[in-house]
Amino acid sequence: MSESVSDAIARRVASHLRGGEIVNLGIGIPTLVADHLPDDVDVVLQTENGMLGVGPTPGPDAVDPNLVNAGKLPVSELAGASYFSSSASFAMIRGGHVDVAILGALQLDGRGRIANWSIPGKPILGVGGAMDLLVGARRVIAATTHLAKDRTPKIVQDATFPLTADRPVDLIVTEHATFAAGADGLTLIEIAPGTSQEWVAENTGAAFAVALGAADADAPAAAVGAAATSSETEDER
Repeated sequence: MSESVSDAIARRVASHLRGGEIVNLGIGIPTLVADHLPDDVDVVLQTENGMLGVGPTPGPDAVDPNLVNAGKLPVSELAGASYFSSSASFAMIRGGHVDVAILGALQLDGRGRIANWSIPGKPILGVGGAMDLLVGARRVIAATTHLAKDRTPKIVQDATFPLTADRPVDLIVTEHATFAAGADGLTLIEIAPGTSQEWVAENTGAAFAVALGAADADAPAAAVGAAATSSETEDER
């Protein structure tokens, strides 16, 4: 059976994690990263509702109703896992003790700033912890589909959704491409197999530089080229 789009994104995100990191998994696609960690990368996963040492998704016969992530989905626990209050969890986040936050996105702008908490004209169900994570985490990765349900780009020059924070993310990972965000904008550093650079340019609504194969922190700062026109999107994180 072929891999789903969400799993493909999660697998690509997992490849950018480094051994020893404390990693918070946001709601939606980010939760799937727990199922795709490389065997040679040892990280500790945190869920903001109060657990450190999250394991992969349990099978149907191994579900413990007391073990859930922030999205209320069942998780497993690894040896040495610990539990704590939500206030202690956010103290970890706000205190700078989380190395990486992986967040879903509704939109991202040309600077790499994320919008993921509100769709204009729709009820706000809850702000969640993304604002705290964008301020407190040392590195932030956005995990999102490249296009919204209406086939418009989710990466746009200027966001039409309310931004979650002024801080840009460090990486944007979609099923088609990976961008590094720097002081001067976005840089395309990876293209997924089966996707062309032309497709990425036509379906990205923000300008970006190209440095394929560059390490996350080594992408050049100069942004070049323009891309597709953006419009409002409706998609889930």
